[in-house]
Amino acid sequence: AVTQSGETADTLASVREAKSLGLLTLGVVNVVGSTIARETDAGVYNHAGPEVAVASTKAFISQLTVFVLLTLLIGREKGLSAEEGKRIAAELAALPGVLEQYLKNTDNIATVAKKYAAYRDAMFIGRKFHTPIAYEGSLKLKEVTYTHAEAYAGGELKHGSIAMLDEQFPVIALVPKDDVYEKMVSNIEEVRARKAPVLAIATEGDMHIKAVADDVLFIPKMHPILQPIVTTIPLQLLAYYIGVEKGLNVDRPRNLAKSVTVE
Repeated sequence: AVTQSGETADTLASVREAKSLGLLTLGVVNVVGSTIARETDAGVYNHAGPEVAVASTKAFISQLTVFVLLTLLIGREKGLSAEEGKRIAAELAALPGVLEQYLKNTDNIATVAKKYAAYRDAMFIGRKFHTPIAYEGSLKLKEVTYTHAEAYAGGELKHGSIAMLDEQFPVIALVPKDDVYEKMVSNIEEVRARKAPVLAIATEGDMHIKAVADDVLFIPKMHPILQPIVTTIPLQLLAYYIGVEKGLNVDRPRNLAKSVTVE
């Protein structure tokens, strides 16, 4: 059960249903002593501290970090080598410094946001580990800027959703250098053929992506398991800067509450 507040009604109902069936329940919770933290059989606290803004940013990042640690723990039980585990753990330990350096200059994201604030629609696409990150980017854009945004796995693009695209429907493509890179580039080329503007989130040093995307935001290269954490940051900042460009209260979006305690 993954919940920032530990009080989310539908998540709590799912925990109780699972327990009634005799299943082991695990909580990944930020608020210490919350209902879900108390009722799950075991759990991990994010320890991200209080999150004041309604749209969850640091809690989401900390949840991803917890899942990396759980992956390493389970991986060791299932044959992950000590050498590989230590390599991932070392990169994870260095990640705060990497992100701190990245956040020192976000002017390029603010500049891109001014352009994309003019659009009423947006589509996010990613593959493999970056499919759920596409969903996070879409959600943040909806929450903070009130823009109609959708997210799809890159492989699903031609199964219907590509029909929506035109020159007024931009696509934000998550295309770090990984084992599905070429397939994502193919997706971008399909999108460009429909005249949709493309903003790519790509690995530093990727010169090829500049030739196929209209705009590019570069991110540091990390181990594939850690890359989604880094990819999330420019998506959250993009939503923030678009919201600011529109003159909106990005900390208190309309119609939203920090914790959803009713079903």
